[in-house]
Amino acid sequence: MSATTTRPADASGTFALGGDLPVNRLGFGAMRLTGPGIWGDPADPAEAVRVLRRAVELGITFIDTADSYGPFVSEQLIRQALHPYADDLVIATKGGLTRSGPDAWSPVGRPEYLRQQTELSLRHLGVERIDLYQLHRIDPQVPLADQLGELVLLQQEGKIRHIGLSEVSVEELVEARAIAEIVSVQNLYNLANRRSEAVLAYAEAENIAFIPWYPVATGDLARPGGPLDTIAKDRGASPAQLALAWLLRRSPVLLPIPGTSRVAHLEENTAAALLTLTDEEFQALADAV
Repeated sequence: MSATTTRPADASGTFALGGDLPVNRLGFGAMRLTGPGIWGDPADPAEAVRVLRRAVELGITFIDTADSYGPFVSEQLIRQALHPYADDLVIATKGGLTRSGPDAWSPVGRPEYLRQQTELSLRHLGVERIDLYQLHRIDPQVPLADQLGELVLLQQEGKIRHIGLSEVSVEELVEARAIAEIVSVQNLYNLANRRSEAVLAYAEAENIAFIPWYPVATGDLARPGGPLDTIAKDRGASPAQLALAWLLRRSPVLLPIPGTSRVAHLEENTAAALLTLTDEEFQALADAV
């Protein structure tokens, strides 16, 4: 059995966050390791732990989570499953969204709140410094300079290594970079929804990591007889695998983070790194939307 077969994520290539923190490009999003509505404990906590441990075995070196997943359930499961962490494992978390119940999310960007949440994430993850801390949403009620300014202070105190943003426009990204060094942006982006194309282009030009959330959404592309369905059958792959393979080829700064709560699904997703699309297949999928 070859190394790429046992650690398929290695085949996805690498990207250095901030220029100094290399990760395999195909990562894992830990949002789904919670209860319904991203609220409370998962139905099968033992399976959630198995998923996280299996992810590392498969060569995944980048795990993305947030304090609001659970809340805190995802971070605590990561610590339970993987602490003490492997030297090459990068755990990114986010702060700035509060939770009042299942599927309820509200932005809060007050500096004292972001500091409190950072301290809690440090404790829940069991680390002294968070490798990548992302502002989960910009709070429109608080000046951006105040929100990012607090993260810069935490960075200067050694509690945050790198700073990222989530769901922003090019204009917001430019404004943010005048306040702090931004190494990543996490926006909705997938084969069926490319509304953040301008942000991706900017990120690629500036060598900023673009972490697409909801990366395996395929929409009508996977309908019977559709382009994704046709190519999937030709290649003996799943539509989700092709969607991930398309993202990995689309840009060297894309770091897809498919999430799941089942080991079998994790293994299927990670095997997408072993798929290489032909020029014709890539273009056919790109043109389908």
